Amino acid sequence: MKKIGVLGTGMVGNTIGTKLVQLGYEVIMGSRTATNEKAIAWKEANGEKASAGTFEDAAKFGEIIFNCTKGEVALDVFKMAGPENFDGKTIIDIANPLDFSQGMPPSLIPQYSNTNSLGEEIQKLLPKANVVKTLNIVNCEVMVDAKKSGGDPTMFMSGNSAEAKAEVKAILNQFNWNDIIDLGDITTARGTEMLLPIWLRTWMATGNGYFAFKIVQ
Repeated sequence: MKKIGVLGTGMVGNTIGTKLVQLGYEVIMGSRTATNEKAIAWKEANGEKASAGTFEDAAKFGEIIFNCTKGEVALDVFKMAGPENFDGKTIIDIANPLDFSQGMPPSLIPQYSNTNSLGEEIQKLLPKANVVKTLNIVNCEVMVDAKKSGGDPTMFMSGNSAEAKAEVKAILNQFNWNDIIDLGDITTARGTEMLLPIWLRTWMATGNGYFAFKIVQ
């Protein structure tokens, strides 16, 4: 099994990292410092296959990288980790470019909308990596177990590399995602990032975050 680096120590990084360890992967959680309390606590809770370090450590260790950072800092995180450390690797980008400056609900950061996406900007920053946008349209518990949505939902993915998308699809299957639609190249991440406002409004209207989208054909 390939080694995995998780960038980010929040709820999403914790949930993703924990599930991957349970599936048998070796996982390192990366943060700004090697002494991050959340990362160390996660490591201690998850046994010998779990480790913690800096963003750079995670980038060097992982053959597959999960971007679980906040969208507004994602590019800075990749720069801190060393862009060259991602060369030839698959990056699973599940971050959303949300602006919380005006409170809830957040809006999309203006430069990421109909004509651009965070997924594209990461790919531009890391031209020798293979960025795949997926899992950004559900909450973190549904990310790692599609059945928690209450059904058999649809997951989208976007990316330039067919090989990387096949690698990501295998992990999505392990997360119980069976209905997966490949939207095309990384520019199609604009569509899934723009789904977030709908997801947020639905969550606020229903008070229930355990749902997902389904394409009925």
